[in-house]
Amino acid sequence: MRIDVHQHIWTESLIDRLAARDAPPLVRRSRGLTVLHCNGEQPYVIDTVAEESRRRARLVRNDGLDLALIAISSPVGIEALPRRSALELIRAHLDGVTALPDRFAAWGPLPLGGIDADDVDDVLARGCVGVSLPAGALWGAVQLARMAPVLERIALRRVPLFVHPGPGLHQRQSEAELDEPSWWRALTDYVAQMHAAWLTFTTNGRHQHPELVVLFAMLAGCAPLLTERLDSRGGPPVDVRDPRIFYDTSSYGPAAVEMMARRVGGGQLLYGSDRPVIEPVATGREALLQANGAGLFAGIGVSA
Repeated sequence: MRIDVHQHIWTESLIDRLAARDAPPLVRRSRGLTVLHCNGEQPYVIDTVAEESRRRARLVRNDGLDLALIAISSPVGIEALPRRSALELIRAHLDGVTALPDRFAAWGPLPLGGIDADDVDDVLARGCVGVSLPAGALWGAVQLARMAPVLERIALRRVPLFVHPGPGLHQRQSEAELDEPSWWRALTDYVAQMHAAWLTFTTNGRHQHPELVVLFAMLAGCAPLLTERLDSRGGPPVDVRDPRIFYDTSSYGPAAVEMMARRVGGGQLLYGSDRPVIEPVATGREALLQANGAGLFAGIGVSA
């Protein structure tokens, strides 16, 4: 089976719920445009025509894929909203994804406010193949301890955790400057969030959760390449070839993928396109990376 482990879809059900909100994140429709507004990001025009389910399914087929896994877009900040609002938007997101053709499956996002291990069971009961968390939810030892019951339940349920860029609970997002380029956050905040989550888990969380399978988006910002710096700063040793840690290749090209393959092992790298946010970058390893996706689930008894 060939899998894209990292896509997003703006479904009508989620857009409608966002359009009903009067505080960010929210959607406004004007002059034929559907525009997303959220804290810490430039306004984003959603191409609702391109997001139509048959078009997206055709794109999956054209990419030679059997399955695309859909994640909520964590930088939007939905998971970090007050619990009732977060749950409302998460339900709308999953309603939309579960209505898609069978070439799609969902990562299950969790509300960070009042989070409970039972939240894991709730999203898995909806048919999600695993659980997703924003990287900010794993930023440092305090957040790791707060998330411990959730991580234990994910491991117990034998499903993977997908860590995606995005803020944790009560993490302030600085306002985007008017002249801020569209790529700025992706090269600054997102990378820092992924570095912090990877360092938190590999230096502290792994020994607490030895069975947990974790997939880091965007090669964890290439954090495994920084272990020499970690050593020089007196950090603890980490296992960069941990067989239960995987990395999707979203937004990176052949140079980064090659370096990461040498560092963590080629089998730990999975194909993630990050559609429709970006067009995937060709690496020359697409068939292998897509096939590796099945390995994320094979050892833990999940049928994806």
